[in-house]
Amino acid sequence: MPEFMPLQFTLLPEQEQLRRARAFYEQCAMRRTVRQFSTRPVSRELLTTLLRTAGTAPSGANRQPWQFVVVTDQDTKHRIRIAAEKEEKESYEERMPEQWLKDLEILGTDWHKEFLEQAPALIVVFAVNYDLEEGKVHKNYYVKESVGIAVGFFLAAVHHAGLVSLTHTPSPMNFLQKILHRPENERPYMLIPVGYPAEGAVVPAIGRKRAEEYIQWHHEP
Repeated sequence: MPEFMPLQFTLLPEQEQLRRARAFYEQCAMRRTVRQFSTRPVSRELLTTLLRTAGTAPSGANRQPWQFVVVTDQDTKHRIRIAAEKEEKESYEERMPEQWLKDLEILGTDWHKEFLEQAPALIVVFAVNYDLEEGKVHKNYYVKESVGIAVGFFLAAVHHAGLVSLTHTPSPMNFLQKILHRPENERPYMLIPVGYPAEGAVVPAIGRKRAEEYIQWHHEP
């Protein structure tokens, strides 16, 4: 039989719930993806705390199928940039369909990825498809979904702590597994530069969908 323990839960008055929800929304509404980073370092303690927040995310069967590799040394960041730019150049010039390239125009991006060396820390997220326990394979469940939720927790924590980030997914990105010497049961999921914005950093002048465009209240016919 599984073991259970009392839930730690504090029932808040509705007004306090709304206050907290609005404050968190207003803070998250200010979050922007940044491609121009300062080289100012971020402490190991701060990065560890942010990643501990990611580790609180729910996961399939509580398997927690993720690994977060923190890269701060300049040589490894340079190697990652070179490998990422090789894949990105091929994608921009040969793989991406015209519509995709057109959609990217408003962001002003191309295959050059200077931020991979400028950001003080690269968080390389790996999805763990299975674990080896006493020499036996133990399958993990809903791996992509679980890792995606953990990444969301991490991005919110980074913004809450007063840092900036970027979600980068060069395709393919098996080079990350090779450069970082990761085991066969792990697959690269996302590359997240984290740090402070460069002085004078700019972001695309774009907006987000209005709430009424993506919130639907279902009514039975």
